Amino acid sequence: MITLDNVSKRHGAQILYVNASMSVFRGEKIGLVGPNGAGKSTIFRMIVGADTPDEGAVSVERRVTVGYFDQDVGEMAGRSVLAETMAGAGEVSALAAELRELEQAMADPARADELDALVERYGDIQPRFDALGGYELEPRAQEILAGLGFAPEVVERDAGALSGGWKMRVALARILLMKPDALLLDEPTNHLDLESILWLEKFLREYAGAMVITSHDRELLNRLVTKIVEIDGGKLTTYTGDYDFYEQQRDLAAAQYEAQYARQQAALAKERAFIERFAARASHAAQVQSRVKKLEKIEQFEPPRQRKLIEFNFETPPRSGNDVVKLEGVVKRYGSKTVYDGLDFIVRRLERWCVLGINGAGKSTLLKLVAGVIEPDAGAVVPGASLKLGYFAQHSMELLDPQSTVLEQLQRAFPRASQGSLRNLLGAFGFSGDDVEKRCRVLSGGEKARVVLAEMLYDPPNFLVLDEPTNHLDLDTKQMLIRALTDFAGTMLFVSHDRHFLAGLSNRVLELTPEGALPYDGGYVEYVARAQREAPGMR
Repeated sequence: MITLDNVSKRHGAQILYVNASMSVFRGEKIGLVGPNGAGKSTIFRMIVGADTPDEGAVSVERRVTVGYFDQDVGEMAGRSVLAETMAGAGEVSALAAELRELEQAMADPARADELDALVERYGDIQPRFDALGGYELEPRAQEILAGLGFAPEVVERDAGALSGGWKMRVALARILLMKPDALLLDEPTNHLDLESILWLEKFLREYAGAMVITSHDRELLNRLVTKIVEIDGGKLTTYTGDYDFYEQQRDLAAAQYEAQYARQQAALAKERAFIERFAARASHAAQVQSRVKKLEKIEQFEPPRQRKLIEFNFETPPRSGNDVVKLEGVVKRYGSKTVYDGLDFIVRRLERWCVLGINGAGKSTLLKLVAGVIEPDAGAVVPGASLKLGYFAQHSMELLDPQSTVLEQLQRAFPRASQGSLRNLLGAFGFSGDDVEKRCRVLSGGEKARVVLAEMLYDPPNFLVLDEPTNHLDLDTKQMLIRALTDFAGTMLFVSHDRHFLAGLSNRVLELTPEGALPYDGGYVEYVARAQREAPGMR
């Protein structure tokens, strides 16, 4: 269906690919992976014709329809969420609009002389509209919007009034409603909650067309894709299997290459030592020349590319009291909406609570109450003894000094720390080399989150309250964060839509329901086994 044949592409001085090739066949589900900036989005843009290769060819079979979701959703205003979704559904929405115009024209007495032509045109396009499922278009749109978390009353509102994250969901709904032959999805889960991610996963599993997806959600990739295409070092390498299998094969191939390189370097060193030792001896001239020619003919391996993640040994936090925080009879309302009405909850030392609940259940509100960002309307939030609290939320990123570099931001927070230790810390969070000289104002959302988390964990608190800490983090940084927090000798209360993060770190679950807060002994894995669902809103 889709082929990239010996494609080369550069952006300025950066070389993205050199003679790179990949293919997408009918029904395949492919995960496209690689470091940030490697050129994943550029591949999508070349497939849809928004960009062109410097060399090589990108081809899409005739009559193959392609739906492309990216992070640039454009303007939305003047139409309801439902109308906006249906208007962007490709050929079927264009046919629906034309059928409506034809119906109005046929009913217009002033156009009676055109009636035969109008009826003929209507007869031409109506079968195609029917074949594309046009008469089920609105019910399907309603179903997709519900799956992506839209309440029925929101579906009728102006799409232009939505936040950026909800506009992303509308854009995703449009692409899914298209039912194209091939889906190109660039980070579709960035703005979704856990329930919506699970719904999308099921939808894509049942989708019959081809799919190429980039995602920082490890579980999603493992459950969806049967092939991984990796972009690294200007090459596209294809692995058959899910993400976990790809990671094993990649590490195995890297280890084998390092061993081959080491053996070749040892052999070359031996030859060079012989040449240097006997170069001045006439009796060995023939042997020396023979070995010089032999060296010239050897195709030498390139030095292995280093993919190793930098590890950072975080300090041990001071010990807190056994009772970290108590909520006693807490009441919290927003206008006429009561979020909590007499909530009792206690967090004890070394517990790691993940908080689950559907949109609007009060997950972020609970974390804000615990962190002291907001006050309860009644009841009390009682912190324990010797508490040193660290709170991460999306607004935390707004507190970075836009004029400071990444390194200066940490130096200001820790003036006594050595530059080497701060650079090592930033390296663990994905800032290597000149990246530490970037000014905070130019950082992406994910980069800002990494700076805030690095600053928080350099001098760690004994109680971490984390609201969606993995938003926009890439797979490698998430894995590093999980490893770091696994060894964290403190207490945690957190919200996340990343199942790998939930499973790796939680040892308690608090599910927020309309009937109240339900605590579960055991972590997220045990919760799934006992509740028989992966999120509160799922059945």
